[in-house]
Amino acid sequence: MEIIVTVEAMRAASRGARAAGRRIALVPTMGYLHEGHASLMREGRHRADLLVASIFVNPTQFGAGEDLDAYPRDLDRDMAIATAAGVDLIFAPKASDMYPAGYQTWVDVDRLTGPLCGASRPGHFRGVTTVVTKLFNIVRPDVALFGRKDYQQLAVIRRMAADLDMGIEVVGMPIVREADGLAMSSRNAYLSPDERQSALCLSRALARARELYRTGERAVPVLLDAVRATIAAERTAVIDYAEFRDGDTLDDVTSAADGTLLALAVRIGKTRLIDNCLLGEEN
Repeated sequence: MEIIVTVEAMRAASRGARAAGRRIALVPTMGYLHEGHASLMREGRHRADLLVASIFVNPTQFGAGEDLDAYPRDLDRDMAIATAAGVDLIFAPKASDMYPAGYQTWVDVDRLTGPLCGASRPGHFRGVTTVVTKLFNIVRPDVALFGRKDYQQLAVIRRMAADLDMGIEVVGMPIVREADGLAMSSRNAYLSPDERQSALCLSRALARARELYRTGERAVPVLLDAVRATIAAERTAVIDYAEFRDGDTLDDVTSAADGTLLALAVRIGKTRLIDNCLLGEEN
């Protein structure tokens, strides 16, 4: 496996691969990799001849007071996980190369970025769509893989790729969970042992909503009350949002159906965690 740290070198590697007729897969990450990332990489290995993983803690998707400086970083550990998953190239650029002096161009997606994380983290998705566009332009993948834990991000990137005729297949992969149900996340490293147990309220809330839906409940207010009560049972849990949305458009819904999205963002102590499920599916 090779590590590339400059935009120019990554472009050259991509040009060489494409000239040789090789199919390229990209897994964009912010590092501190876990089994969720590894599952994307293994799928990318099956879908392409050259597998690239980017590791870049993108400053433009963090707001004031968020955890940019504290975000966990461990490149040696990341390299070991990426190698085991079959990655050929790690692209790990510097922020000064991705956003050089005088940088002033941004990519915005409108409606899909309004609710959920877009409402609670203003400017977040502008940073996400801009950096992903830059990564797409630099790496020029045929396919890019993203986890469904960041459901809204996946929807936004799919919309962006389609709207801008990028010609890239955007693949969403299932959420990978710990044995006790907690969705894998780099930010889980922030949790104390007690907070780690409290964080299970997210997966319990999803399970409660699914149970009610399976037994015939369709009224969103009833489902939402059950979700909120499950989370509120944990003293340290503070709900950022708990919402039922159309799984395609992210519009509000008043009645649940197969494919309705339940999206959660919950603070456990100082750590903000997200999780979701689509009703009628085991994801």
